[in-house]
Order: sequence, then C-alpha cells, then structure tokens
Amino acid sequence: MIEVSLIVSLMFAGGKDTSVLARDTVFAAVMIILNGMIGLSIFSGGIRFREQKFIQQGISAALITLVTISVLTLILPNFTVSVAGPFYNKQQLLFVAVVTLILYATFILVQNVRHRDHFLTKADEEEITELPSKKIAWMSVFLLVLCLGAVVFLAESLAPGLESWVRSIGAPVSLVGVMIALIVLLPEGLSAYNAARKNQLQKSLNLSLGSALASIGLTIPTVSLVSLFTGLPLSLGIGASSTVLFLLSLFVIILSLSTGKTTILQGVVLLLIFAIYIFTIIFP
Repeated sequence: MIEVSLIVSLMFAGGKDTSVLARDTVFAAVMIILNGMIGLSIFSGGIRFREQKFIQQGISAALITLVTISVLTLILPNFTVSVAGPFYNKQQLLFVAVVTLILYATFILVQNVRHRDHFLTKADEEEITELPSKKIAWMSVFLLVLCLGAVVFLAESLAPGLESWVRSIGAPVSLVGVMIALIVLLPEGLSAYNAARKNQLQKSLNLSLGSALASIGLTIPTVSLVSLFTGLPLSLGIGASSTVLFLLSLFVIILSLSTGKTTILQGVVLLLIFAIYIFTIIFP
C-alpha cells in the first residue's frame, strides 16, 4: 500500500511525464532484493557461519513465480506489436494484470496452505508462540490500520517533493523509483539481514523473495487498473541495458540458490551486480 500510494500520487501529480515511474520502482525493488538484500544476507551469513542451508523446494517455487511475473511485466511489453513498445494495449494490460494476480495468489496458497513445510525449517516448526487474547488481537489490527494510514498519508505528502528534488540535483528521474523502493524495502531488508546473521537463511530468503513477489505481484495490477480507469499512460518495458542486467540477475540468483547451500561467493557476486546496477543509473 505504501509503494502503490507513492506511485499513484506521483502519477497524478506528474501526469504523462511519470508513465515510467511504476516500472522503474518495481524494477528497482526486484533488483534491490535479488542483488542487494539477498546478496548482503548471504554474504553476512557466510562470513559468520561459512556455509548456510535452506529448503530448495520453497525457494525454487518463489523464483519460478518471480521470474514469470517479471518477464511478463518488464520484458514482454517491448516485443508485442499491437502498440509500439514499451506499452501494452488495454486488453493486454488487463490480461497481464489478471495473470499476475493469479500467479501471486497461487504462490500465497502454496506457501501458506498446501506446501507450508517447504518454507519452514524444523526450528521454525518447533517455535512456540502464545496466541494473543481477542482484545489484544483487535487492538493490534486497529493500530496497524491507523499507523499504515498515517504512513500512506505522509508518503503522499512526500512524493511530489521527492521527484522535484531529484530533478533539481540533475539526477535521472529513474532514481526516484530506486528511492521509493529503498524506503518500502527497508523494514524487510533489516529483518532479512538479521535473520541471516542468526543462521536463519531460510527465513531471510522467505522475507526477501516474498517482498519481491508482493512488490511486483500487487503493484503492477494496481497501477494497471489505475491506468485503465484514468487514461494515464503506463510504460512497463525496461530498456536494453536494464534487460541485460535483469536477465543476468535472474540467471545468477537461480544458480546461486540451486543447491540448497550458500557461501560468501554468491553474496559477493550478487552485491557486485547490485553495484553495477546503481552505477549504470547514475552514469548510463
């Protein structure tokens, strides 16, 4: 909700000039998670414990879903012929939004119901938590909604000034997407890092890949509907250099998480790809 509120606020404020904002933010979120967040977690865990393990079935399921959604939303729009890329026409945009929601919903079903054991280690399953009372539970729900509303309100107030500041310093507009993604992903990033430092790489990867799937799996359908109902243009396809880096990131993360074990090597490679991504934004 925070990410979507920022994007939609900037779309309404900037009109046609912000047609690439959703794409840049989602792309930035995925690159930050795949390379920065996971890379830092693997590197820090590898330094402390030399080698860490995770359940491969669950991580593979997350990666399969993420790769499919990412290619459909960020790469395929460049190659469709109904309208000139990087845009989908209205029918294509609606269809891809529905497909993305189905893929994300199916993953949530698999992760939380049908194959929950693929995402939990024995230590996670044995962890005992006390159920809160109904009063505490409802109070927590109320406070969660209240705080979320406050954050969304502040985010919408911040959004126009953020874009103006980036333009004033002469930085590329795509940097706005990176900054929004960093703000949104900060809590998950800290949690993933702390989990890896406690030798809980499974939990760290669950947090990271879950954040990536939520970001792209919910943001793209939402902004697609906003675009369809308001007529605001929505550019989804990423550029050639971004596509190369994106495919490299997907290829490396799949190989890095294909054995059920990680060392500092995978962490270093992912962090360097992330550094290249940031460098090419500033010096395209």
